[in-house]
Amino acid sequence: MTIPPTMRAVVVDSTGGIDVLTYRSDHPTPMRVPPGHALVRNEYAGLNFIDTYHRSGLYARECPFVIGQEGGGVVAGLHEDDDDDDDDPSSSSSAAVVKVGDRVAYGSLVGSYAEYSLVPVDRLVRVPDSIDMSVAVACMTQGLTAHYLSSSVGAGIARPGDWVLVYGAGSGTGRWTARMCQIRGYRVIGVTSRRKAEGYDDEAAAAAAFGCEELIVLENEPGRSYASYGSADVARRVMDVTAGNGCKLVIDGVGLSTYEISLDCLSIRGLFVSYGNASGPVPAFPVLRLLSRSAYVTRPKLNDYVATRDELLTRANEVFEWVRTGKLDIVIDRVFALDEAAAGHEYLEDGRTRGKVLYKI
Repeated sequence: MTIPPTMRAVVVDSTGGIDVLTYRSDHPTPMRVPPGHALVRNEYAGLNFIDTYHRSGLYARECPFVIGQEGGGVVAGLHEDDDDDDDDPSSSSSAAVVKVGDRVAYGSLVGSYAEYSLVPVDRLVRVPDSIDMSVAVACMTQGLTAHYLSSSVGAGIARPGDWVLVYGAGSGTGRWTARMCQIRGYRVIGVTSRRKAEGYDDEAAAAAAFGCEELIVLENEPGRSYASYGSADVARRVMDVTAGNGCKLVIDGVGLSTYEISLDCLSIRGLFVSYGNASGPVPAFPVLRLLSRSAYVTRPKLNDYVATRDELLTRANEVFEWVRTGKLDIVIDRVFALDEAAAGHEYLEDGRTRGKVLYKI
């Protein structure tokens, strides 16, 4: 497989707004593959809120860097000592994990907005022939995040039949999470915008499509202000639905604008799961705020729930199986060209998404 010395990529030279996303057609290709790595020729890169955090500097990275946390395509090269046909699964060589030509996807690794990416082989997931590459890439961050949020974070606190509140149930990670919580037997209350509920016969049909038993619909698109969450009186409506008991889990990727509401929606000994910062990071708050409900709070991240290769593969393969059998319907909302990186970020940050957003490489 011939690998060109330069490639197309989106680079961040300094952090800031969408204007710092620089498309380059002559960025150096990583020609030298270190031991234990693979060079992946990307077909798609996924767009996630964490990309905006890296771009803005909320999550610090050393500049310049190729942005993007999620991608997938074909293995184009391995380290020269590993580029063999080693079929022994106990071997330490890269070829025991993947081979040149394998279809693979990955997440939680910076550098996917590019034609080629260097990826540790133990972070690669083989993509089944039955799964389209666009769908596989969509699974690697939002899908795996939803998997651990629905299966691991609340283990020992929530049980099937308990109420769970999920923000952003109409798109992105929230939609994945609502559906997976439903698969696991939770009763899901979703929060979404009117725009994302449009296209269905009524709110009940939208709720069913999103994996929710009950749906709280915001009349105004949250956008960058997210003020609609407060005006919708989410906490009161949650308490009405749950007969005043609240939710065992509140899964909140919005952050600053919703954390107070989230705490008010908890049941006794409920868990507030703050996993994202779409409206800004949650500030420090007094631990006594948890006292009235003997509540818990956690701020998890995906990397700690796919820390081993076994855990990564277990989660990814279960998500792939749910996709294959139709338990999960993956909505690809928009596919931007790589040189439209800024437009993609603006689309995401404006709250206009109705599913997964990708870049076609």
